Amino acid sequence: MCGKFTAMASWREVVAFSQPLTREPAKDGDNDREITFRVMSNIPVIIWDSIERKRRVVPMRWGWPDPKNWKIPKNIHARGETIDTTRLFAPAFLDGQRGIVIVRTFNEAPDIPGPTIQHTITPGGAGALGIALLYKQFEVPEAAAIMPACVMVTVEANALIAKLPTDRMPAVLADEDWAAWLGETGTPDDAKAC
Repeated sequence: MCGKFTAMASWREVVAFSQPLTREPAKDGDNDREITFRVMSNIPVIIWDSIERKRRVVPMRWGWPDPKNWKIPKNIHARGETIDTTRLFAPAFLDGQRGIVIVRTFNEAPDIPGPTIQHTITPGGAGALGIALLYKQFEVPEAAAIMPACVMVTVEANALIAKLPTDRMPAVLADEDWAAWLGETGTPDDAKAC
């Protein structure tokens, strides 16, 4: 399953890909580069700010912390099929704590014994994809801080990725589904249908 992806690093690219984000126009050369994110990285997550009624980008750690040691990730994926019914993920999903990360590539590894073989999946002509996330705020008493953290939503592998072989892949959102997933429009049922 996906444990690494690359994403856009410049605001110019993020703004161009997600028009409803509001920001001053970016200038040519504004930090254009790709960044590789792994579990425990702080990743740029697009969320819907229901109070300000606009999308924002918030850095979040990839991986919900282990209750016994916040420095270790306990969960990094959430199954899309049961996202609204499991005790662990349903509260965040139903409360609209859903986000999107824009990726240029993501990695998949076959579900076979032996050394891990990474396959890099690219979106072809699309240039980038929006992957569905769930997020939550975690209290970290020893750091006297609140840590936002996210998990990647996964779905059954499509025919191409299932050939690796693997049975799961990230939930890739169609551009027209972003508003429903983020909770700008519709209901949690509409978000799950994405």
